[in-house]
Amino acid sequence: MSKTKVTVLFVYFILGLFSLEAIAQDVTIELGPDQIGLNETFSIKATLSNDKIKSYDEFPDILGFQKQGISQSSSMNIVNGQVSSTNSIIQYYKPTRKGEFTLDGFSVKINGIMYSSAGKKINVIDSRPAQRQSGIYDPFDDLFGRRDREEPEFIEVEDDAFFASSVDKEDVFVGEGFNVSLAFYMSETNQAPFQFYEPGRQLDDILKKMKPSNAWEENFNITNIQPERVTFNGKNWIKYKVYEATFFPFSDGEITIPSISWEMIKYRVAKNPTFFGSNRLEDFKTFYSSAKKVNVKPLPQHPLRNEVSVGIFQLRENITSFEAKTGEGFAYNFGISGEGNINSVSAPKTKQIHKLNTFDPNVRQQINRGMGKIRGIKEFNYYLTINEPGQVNLSDHFEWIYFNPALAKYDTLRPQAVITVSGESKVNQAISNQRLGGIYDLIEVESNKLSYQRYKYYFSLFINLLLVGSVILLAVIIMKKGNG
Repeated sequence: MSKTKVTVLFVYFILGLFSLEAIAQDVTIELGPDQIGLNETFSIKATLSNDKIKSYDEFPDILGFQKQGISQSSSMNIVNGQVSSTNSIIQYYKPTRKGEFTLDGFSVKINGIMYSSAGKKINVIDSRPAQRQSGIYDPFDDLFGRRDREEPEFIEVEDDAFFASSVDKEDVFVGEGFNVSLAFYMSETNQAPFQFYEPGRQLDDILKKMKPSNAWEENFNITNIQPERVTFNGKNWIKYKVYEATFFPFSDGEITIPSISWEMIKYRVAKNPTFFGSNRLEDFKTFYSSAKKVNVKPLPQHPLRNEVSVGIFQLRENITSFEAKTGEGFAYNFGISGEGNINSVSAPKTKQIHKLNTFDPNVRQQINRGMGKIRGIKEFNYYLTINEPGQVNLSDHFEWIYFNPALAKYDTLRPQAVITVSGESKVNQAISNQRLGGIYDLIEVESNKLSYQRYKYYFSLFINLLLVGSVILLAVIIMKKGNG
């Protein structure tokens, strides 16, 4: 077989694999209703059959709507021994005003494959009472003539579940972060069937209630409510975390985390289940978390206590070279990493002397949110020049003061780098390059031409003085003649 034929067959084989993957992956995109109330949500739902959702692109923006978050759901069915499953991603949107809006056609990539939707028109009307489904319609009722039969009796199954807020610290210093989370807990032995109800809308309400007015919020932005197995009080629970944030208080006092309500769909089950008809009825139950209080203590007395950052930090410095020549620039990176409010980290204090010159640094920061902590790094990239030969300790020129809440004391980060500088002294040149002020400033701005007005003034003064002198001299001569 020729090399060309082998290449062609290989290409067809690869294309065939991609085709099989596209066929095997069955994705449907469902759009919300054509008309919704101003207090309701619109959704775009992508459902994947018989496979897991490993990756997906962002859903489109809709003019007149605000994205509220993404939730995921999954289900499994066993029919005649055959197992089938579906996994769904749901993007929620909240309307910002009334009117008719257009969701243009869009494409979204699921597991590396693009899927398209033609879009639709969405009409947003006045707010209206939420219409909850009182039951599930079963088409088999009409088919088998069961619509006139007695309605089945549904009973409520006692649940073993609760909704709770938690804080990782009850006492903090001003500027010290504390973590707050909200989660729905359900025991592994729970028999009552639950389902999440409009989590995007509920999270929007939670955000308005949770954030204290005197604190900086770092939101963990939970978009997928994932189950997590936890154990406490000797019992196994399934935890569904719906909200998490770290707050950094600006002032001392007491911060209250209010009681938060969370609504779940809780199904009632048929007392006498049948093969035909509905064996469960949709109902709702609202859970409430208990309020929490956090005491915020003032920082100890210090000249910079209103300026310093609070946290557990380390210095990470980086330098291009430990050798330099006088007057030549080099790069120096002063990085502050650790746990705390990275956004509030300010540049280190620098001592400006003729021996070393610094310029305003370039700043880069990275924040990581995970495991209930806010960690990260903030880097200050300097361009330095040294004007005097010899050994230069950068610790003499840079320092960063912060408060360590774990030790309850102030601490200072100083560089360890020592630079060996060679060459002739450039100190005098550095001084001459600086503004001298006073009369020297006038050299550049004053005209070097003789001013006519100024010349006229001096000439007139000279003539007047000459006349006065002449008169005095004449008077003296007359007086002498008279006496003679």
